[in-house]
Amino acid sequence: MVNQKHAMAYGLAAVLLWSTVATAFKLALASLAPVQVLLVACSSSVLVLALVLWLQGRWRAVFRLRRAQYAQSLAMGLINPCLYYFLLFGAFDRLPAQEAQPLNYTWALVLAYLSVPFLGQRLRAVDIWAGLVCYSGVVVIATRGEVTSLTFSDPLGVGFALGSTLVWACYWILATRDSRDPVVGLFLNFLFGLPFIALACALTAGFTFPSGRSLAAAGYVGVFEMGVAFVLWSQAMKKAENTARVSNLIFISPFLSLVFIHFVLGEVILPSTYLGLGLILTGLWLQQRRVAAREASLAHG
Repeated sequence: MVNQKHAMAYGLAAVLLWSTVATAFKLALASLAPVQVLLVACSSSVLVLALVLWLQGRWRAVFRLRRAQYAQSLAMGLINPCLYYFLLFGAFDRLPAQEAQPLNYTWALVLAYLSVPFLGQRLRAVDIWAGLVCYSGVVVIATRGEVTSLTFSDPLGVGFALGSTLVWACYWILATRDSRDPVVGLFLNFLFGLPFIALACALTAGFTFPSGRSLAAAGYVGVFEMGVAFVLWSQAMKKAENTARVSNLIFISPFLSLVFIHFVLGEVILPSTYLGLGLILTGLWLQQRRVAAREASLAHG
């Protein structure tokens, strides 16, 4: 049933969990290779999503799909978790968390641009302005404030971070054509992607996993970032009377994330990070206003 208070509570819980994952990424990558983190996290996510489906009485839905939908799971699983998290963990492995995390938030703008050719949406002046503001923030963060030099702190790490936004946006465009239950779909995507991750791990970093904080952090990423947070956010969207109000909660996450990054990881947050993040969120806010206005016009039209 629709309940805005419950929707906001679910949304806030998801945002709080997402705010911790940049820190968890760095803790996991301290002793594990990116592909090892991905293997542990994906395995943990498959287990927790299976448990959620069983507790909700939807486990049988996993076995009632058409053959084409299982093939869809394989294709989407190669995108997410395989390619997306390989790029994202690669970015966090090379960049400070305070740089990698804000860059990843630009995926929403990439989604808006890709929706023009793939979903037939119109590109408006506000989208262009939002992009200019957003990506000026990217330049500020990536150059650590040395904008005029255009010397990036780690070009490959920045490339991984921005590449992950492109992959994630493509994944969500494909997801608009996905008629499966969201949790069932995510579970199958991760389940079908897991063997490919295991193969990549076997061919590269191997299966020697040091015990301790890094392994626990990788498990945390799988349980909470890939699993529980997605379920909570899905519930928030399902129960929301006003989805725009719930969606706006996501703007809290990057600032909370910087708090965890500073106090847990001990990173000194640079002024350029605050400035760049402010520009990125301003650009996303401009773009979000346009989306909200379009939805309102459709609702009253």
